[in-house]
Amino acid sequence: MSSSKELIKAIKDKGKSLEGEMSFFEHLEVLRWHIIRTVIAIIVFAILAFSFYDFVFNDIIMGPKNLDFWTYRMMCKVGALLHLDGFCVERIPFNIISTELTGQFMLQINSCLLMAVALGFPYLLFEIWLFVKPALTDKERRSARGFVFYATILFALGALFGYYIVVPLSINFLANVSLSSEITNQITIDNYLSTIATLTLGCGIVFLLPILVFILSQLGLMTPQFMRASRRYAIVIILIIAAVITPSADVITMLTVSAPMFILYELSIMVSANVKKNRDQKEKEFYKS
Repeated sequence: MSSSKELIKAIKDKGKSLEGEMSFFEHLEVLRWHIIRTVIAIIVFAILAFSFYDFVFNDIIMGPKNLDFWTYRMMCKVGALLHLDGFCVERIPFNIISTELTGQFMLQINSCLLMAVALGFPYLLFEIWLFVKPALTDKERRSARGFVFYATILFALGALFGYYIVVPLSINFLANVSLSSEITNQITIDNYLSTIATLTLGCGIVFLLPILVFILSQLGLMTPQFMRASRRYAIVIILIIAAVITPSADVITMLTVSAPMFILYELSIMVSANVKKNRDQKEKEFYKS
């Protein structure tokens, strides 16, 4: 009798194990289709960028190298208005070269793919949300409502800040660093494109800090008290970053670069405080009930 019970128990355990394995493979299948749809979306955006490549190359990729770029024109106007000598960008002394036979062809391919990733980032977030959503409770879904919208807005603001502020200031500063008149700046197209892409997409990802803080706060790994206590260290780090990428040591330029980062950090503190407030309120309601 006991052996039959053990057999039945073993069959049930095996059934549960098979059910778990099937569930795991079903999740993999769902994830696979999310990845496939994301790849298809990126391919579509890449084809779109390829169709308008003259605009992509001349106005977007080569924009920060031209003196008539929007940022440089604004800097000249501000410099003239505030009587700041040297604030106007008058020269960007470097040439772009191709050192490989496939250099220009790969430039076209890589730039189209980078544009596709930037344009398809909101859809990528949407697919991530669709994959994670079924595993969330109703309360978690309500608390995470608007994730795709807010993440898209923050990423877009960060990418624009990176492209119109960080990229031109960095290019202007690095291009004008001269150790000797014997050295001529000949920049490869790969290095130039990677610099623009890294700074632009990097700023877009950095601007997702409030979203990251929201998730960590929900998990209990981040608190507003910790962020407030670390504010002075964050200020120092932000000022160092602003000082590195700005073309001059004047206060106005440093504040222009660092101000959005300060605002972002304070916004993250508010997000974390709001999460903690809601958690404390739910705990009080639980103990009262």
